[in-house]
Amino acid sequence: MSVSRFWRKIPQRYNLIGTVCTTCGRHFYPPRSLCPDCRRGGKIIDHQFKGDGEVVTYTVIRTASDQFDSATPYVLAIVKLDEGPNLTAQIVCTPDEAHIGMRVKSVFRRIAADGESGVIHYGTKFVPAE
Repeated sequence: MSVSRFWRKIPQRYNLIGTVCTTCGRHFYPPRSLCPDCRRGGKIIDHQFKGDGEVVTYTVIRTASDQFDSATPYVLAIVKLDEGPNLTAQIVCTPDEAHIGMRVKSVFRRIAADGESGVIHYGTKFVPAE
């Protein structure tokens, strides 16, 4: 798969795009095509998340795969977005700074690379909100 095609095929990964049910107002990330509450009565449309949220829980990773582009140790957390959905992402901070309830905002950063001359993968990470 070419690099440009890779970017086009997964827009939600690079833009924090999910969906919202306009019938009940529930937000989804990753995107869904059917609302589990409204079923066929719901209307699903794309939604660009603001990227603001709160750390629900976290762990500190002390040993990472060679492919993963991060110095260790690093913080991996479940973030509850202000619109509702939870997602797992890296928090760009020291383990000592991380805490449950910490306000964070999304940033677009390098995540991994397929070898030294391979495709570089970018995506959403979070940083402490100021």
